[in-house]
Amino acid sequence: MSIARTSARQSESSALSRLAWLDALRGIGAVAVVAEHMLPWVIPSLRPYWFNLGMYGVLVFFLVSGYIIPTSLERRGDVGGFWIGRVFRLYPLYLTVIALVMATSWWMPIRREVPRNSSSIAAHATMLQDVLGTGAAVDTMWTLAYEMVFYLLVTTLFVIGVHRRSGPIAIGFGAAAVVSGLLMAAAPITPGPWPSWLAFAIFFAGLACLISGRFRTVAAYVMGAGALALLVLSSRVPWFGLAILAVMFAGTAIQRWERREGPLWPVAVTAVLVALAPAWAIHAGWWWVRPGVWITTLVLAGATFGLAMTLRNRETFRFLAWLGMISYSLYLLHHPLLRYFVSLTGDLRSSPLAIQALMGTLFVGLVLVASWLTYRFVEIPMQRLGRHLATRRT
Repeated sequence: MSIARTSARQSESSALSRLAWLDALRGIGAVAVVAEHMLPWVIPSLRPYWFNLGMYGVLVFFLVSGYIIPTSLERRGDVGGFWIGRVFRLYPLYLTVIALVMATSWWMPIRREVPRNSSSIAAHATMLQDVLGTGAAVDTMWTLAYEMVFYLLVTTLFVIGVHRRSGPIAIGFGAAAVVSGLLMAAAPITPGPWPSWLAFAIFFAGLACLISGRFRTVAAYVMGAGALALLVLSSRVPWFGLAILAVMFAGTAIQRWERREGPLWPVAVTAVLVALAPAWAIHAGWWWVRPGVWITTLVLAGATFGLAMTLRNRETFRFLAWLGMISYSLYLLHHPLLRYFVSLTGDLRSSPLAIQALMGTLFVGLVLVASWLTYRFVEIPMQRLGRHLATRRT
């Protein structure tokens, strides 16, 4: 028995070391997003404008999700267990941060973009705010909507047995991004509160079916089709959402290529389509989607992923891997903590560089400590509970 346990621990340790490069990429992505939000308020002279730090970090995150999430589902082979894991991975910290923001709203009001009505609660419950055209309680939570859409689509593809066609799917989303940019404006086609409540009902009823196994195929079809419809018809900027899905499925296609289950050329085609997506888009007013900045950001994100993949067998990722472990906490916590920090320090934008550097270092240290604490006392216990519940049901 002891030999078996030792072998299991060694196997787990080996698996973790093989995934350290993905944790390192998450760490890089989280630090980039933190820097994007911190620099304009604390050390504005260091913020780059030749590429977008925040979007660079987000694209790295999306490539990592695309690479690992479908593999996780396929390796598990259990849709219900997969979704239990996702729920206990995402929701505990997510709800904790929302509770923090609401508890301190007397001091730091919630963002004006967040509707003050019941449909906002429904949108937050599903994490689909951005594809429902609703502002999130914390600015960085917008990406979770696209993560959730990706999980739903991956589940649908797995249930119907076409999940291995990642390359063509990535190209399809890239082409759709270009077309929707040409034809569709930013205004949602499905305005009003009812999409949020409809999404709420379908999401949780479908989730119950996926976990219980009852009507699983029907639920997967309905949830996948609904997620895709929201992405195209209700999201704030349809071409952008479709481009994000193209990037995520490109990450999956890289994994297929690595496992010799598909070619690599669809990734290159997808990259070109995503690069072109905002070129003629009706809504492309952000500074970071101008061709030079947008393409540079895409290239840097892809190069970072490729370099980490090349160097993944080297033990050079320890600190970055630690950052990756706490990256979800770092990602969700830093924005509200930055607002509190700036409120206490006052406007630092015209302060001497030495003061700005000191305050920036102090803020990063505080965020790292806070993120480690929530990782240790919120994320880890809930993930363990999720694994326990997933094991008990099998």
